[in-house]
Amino acid sequence: MRIRTPDEIAGDVGQKLKTLRVHKNLEQAEVAARAGISVRSLRNLENGDGSSLHTLILVLRVLGREAWLDTIAPVPTINPVMMTRDATPRQRASKPRRR
Repeated sequence: MRIRTPDEIAGDVGQKLKTLRVHKNLEQAEVAARAGISVRSLRNLENGDGSSLHTLILVLRVLGREAWLDTIAPVPTINPVMMTRDATPRQRASKPRRR
């Protein structure tokens, strides 16, 4: 499997956002106005031409897909290490106490 470049990933994300916007029958100007960003910023995001995380979040809110962000780095609910019989909960390392 070939590793995609950051530019390729940004382009894919932008294309997905554009497809979603078009499926919702929204013009770039309307989405940009609702998000409080410029049309140029939205165009850059959709083209994968560099954009900020802030802009992405604003656009996701307008498109009703803010929950997509929850799938980026989900926190596991089960720790496989703790499933073994002899596992003991990990404790934080502490500094030696000064006397």
